Amino acid sequence: PLRGFVAPFDFLPLAEETGLIVAVDRWVMREACRQMRVWQERFPHFASLTISVNVTAQDFAQSDFITAIDEVLRETGLPPECLNLEITESAIIRNEARIKEIFAQLRARKIGLHLDDFGTGYSSLSYLHEFPLTTLKIDRTFVKQMGLHRKHREIVHTIVLLAKNLGMELIAEGVETREDLHLLRRMKCEQAQGYFFARPLDGVSCTQWLEQRDGDAALPEAEEGMSHPTPPRSEEKLLH
Repeated sequence: PLRGFVAPFDFLPLAEETGLIVAVDRWVMREACRQMRVWQERFPHFASLTISVNVTAQDFAQSDFITAIDEVLRETGLPPECLNLEITESAIIRNEARIKEIFAQLRARKIGLHLDDFGTGYSSLSYLHEFPLTTLKIDRTFVKQMGLHRKHREIVHTIVLLAKNLGMELIAEGVETREDLHLLRRMKCEQAQGYFFARPLDGVSCTQWLEQRDGDAALPEAEEGMSHPTPPRSEEKLLH
């Protein structure tokens, strides 16, 4: 490539405009599932690890979306329960009836469904009972401002309580400081991701990370009694 490394926020809008985004989505899905299966087979102690893949509204709208997911899982051998799909609120609102039908089929396969960037879109609470979502992801804009503004702390705390009361899992995005971490632990938010734990890792770096821990019965504990993050998403359990 003449321009070298190109960041996703530079090429994804162009891919959406040209209609290439579906092909990109499908390639990412296949590669992610293939790589996760390779790790599971190579490192038996990490066989329960899951991988999360962002899916665009355009891909969800394709008539062969479910068929494509089934083919990827069959080709790669990845158990369906080890795959999580992440979708934004704006993608849901484009075609709620279609999305609801697809979600039902995905959950029947035990595939996880994450609502990404919760709190920044339409944030309709009706989504939480109309759609079989398994996880809420608190948008980083709220998390990054928790230490500065009381309102942001209260918003995050409210989302944490909402998810717990609905029996959903919760992930806080954009954790970059120890203060962010302490506030989330006090709120009993159990999972988080962000640069405080680790930068995103490519396949080679993640393999090396797993090699260093191969043979352990469980992920080693980090300081303050937390388990290490699971690359490459840098998500970390905050509470035992």
